[in-house]
Amino acid sequence: MLIAVFMAISVALPSKNGVAASSDVPRFVSLSSDKVNVRVGPGKRYPISWVYVRSGWPVEVIAEYERWRQIRDVEGATGWIHTNLLSNRRTILITNKQRPVYEEADGDSPVILLVDPGVQGKLLECNGFWCEVEIAGNKGWLKAAHFYGVFENEKIR
Repeated sequence: MLIAVFMAISVALPSKNGVAASSDVPRFVSLSSDKVNVRVGPGKRYPISWVYVRSGWPVEVIAEYERWRQIRDVEGATGWIHTNLLSNRRTILITNKQRPVYEEADGDSPVILLVDPGVQGKLLECNGFWCEVEIAGNKGWLKAAHFYGVFENEKIR
């Protein structure tokens, strides 16, 4: 019994770097710098595969090793990034084609903005189908399927 209680407590505690361990993988995060090196492995000794040059870009954390996070981007590319270059701030990326942003979480409400592919925004809330976003200072609602940065049916408050 004592062992089971200890195990339950240790699973709930954050790791030494302040980020909960595997319980929150996968999850979305964003890049916190305009220059982020993506490496082939979890450490500076590994070569750089490519460099992101856009702060706020959303990526999915798919694995963790010490202070390194393996990420997957909108194109499906994977690599490792140090935690100092990532933020828990949720962002979105418009994909495929121009999308309408609605005043309310309803396709019959007025369209307040049309956004092109590649446009980034802040993710504020999701109800599983619609998400409230902020793009260029405008708040409105997008269908979750119309952008990268949330999981299917994800709810965020």
